[in-house]
Amino acid sequence: MPEKCRDTNPVVPNDPMFPYVGKLVANLTLAQIQTLDCGSQRQAKYPQQLLYPGARIPTLKEVFEFVSCADPSHWVLWNIESKIDARFPNRTAGVQDFVQKQHSIFRDSPYYRSITYQSFDWRTLVAMKELDPTITTSALIDEDTLFAPEWLAGLQLDSFPGPSLGEQMAQAAHTIKADILSPTATVLIPSPEDPSESVKFTTQSLIDEVHRLGMQVKPWTASRLDIADELHLWGADGIITDYPNVVRRWAKQQGLSVAPKFPKQRVFSCLEKHMQKV
Repeated sequence: MPEKCRDTNPVVPNDPMFPYVGKLVANLTLAQIQTLDCGSQRQAKYPQQLLYPGARIPTLKEVFEFVSCADPSHWVLWNIESKIDARFPNRTAGVQDFVQKQHSIFRDSPYYRSITYQSFDWRTLVAMKELDPTITTSALIDEDTLFAPEWLAGLQLDSFPGPSLGEQMAQAAHTIKADILSPTATVLIPSPEDPSESVKFTTQSLIDEVHRLGMQVKPWTASRLDIADELHLWGADGIITDYPNVVRRWAKQQGLSVAPKFPKQRVFSCLEKHMQKV
């Protein structure tokens, strides 16, 4: 958070938790969190980022309200991630607490049926499916969580038949009733056959197995069009990217369906109203 937000003033004089930047969100109140200015520091990785000095961290409910203003027909599809670190359970709310509170907000939103719930911590996907089997879930996985059962709801990939590693990932995600597998698209990992050689994390065999099991695959974070080309050729069902404007143009060129655009004046008018609230 220090690279994104800065402190302003404490909620109350002599607040022992102040300064808040650098503290765990789980240990702060909403009132304390909403004193932070998160719009005055441009991120080094995003040099074209517009600044909005004084911007606060909104609640999920407030985000839904802002988007509903710009999207009154409720066409927007959502991909919402549970930010839980399976290695450090004391740094966030617990799985059940996290899932139940998020689901309550989902249920009261006009976008309830338009939400995909994704996580690296597969325990939250299991808990969400148990709470509401109708919610679409997406199992994130990368080179750091691949062989770590604590991330995969206790599953070990080598217990699945495969035969390839990609097929084992698909089979594991299917076991927790995930609707989507979302693997990293840009990483190379050591070959299981010859560790001196590298292979791609997301492969044709992974995508084929996902489809055989009746799921979809949406790799991340494909910000290069040569990677997008390859994923499209292999049959990926979607792409997560840091540059949606670029990938949107590419998708239209491929004849793929793309998200609608909204009138800029309406969007900025809604943004202004939203900024005044938070």
